[in-house]
Amino acid sequence: MVGRQGCDERGQATVELAVVLPIAIIVAVIVVNALAFLGSCATFDRVARQAVCAWGAAPAAGQDSREVASAVKDELERAVGAQNVVVSVGVEDTEFGLVRFTARMEYSPTLFGLGLRREIFGIALPPMTREVSMVVDAYKPGVLF
Repeated sequence: MVGRQGCDERGQATVELAVVLPIAIIVAVIVVNALAFLGSCATFDRVARQAVCAWGAAPAAGQDSREVASAVKDELERAVGAQNVVVSVGVEDTEFGLVRFTARMEYSPTLFGLGLRREIFGIALPPMTREVSMVVDAYKPGVLF
């Protein structure tokens, strides 16, 4: 009894672990998803611009802008290649014969590769999005705006 003063502190580390572990897991999930999203954004930005420059500024003979948008979308899906990423490419004609391509990526967060719910306690969790838009002149190959 001489060495023991105050209250008994056995089990303190277990209680601290029980309190801190769920918070550490939540922080880890957020960090992993943020880094995965930023990595997907970097790939998406680079490939979207390259694909629009390659396909949109110099379409093949007889190829319309919808077919070019489909080719750009296929290229983006191959490059990003994640199951939790949805890619879409829109096209619209603007004035003076210019064509605007808008590529959109929707990233749904995961729990270390497992899908997460789209709604928690009645609050919808929308996917994170990234959009890239470029205007090209299909009549003058290589001219970008």
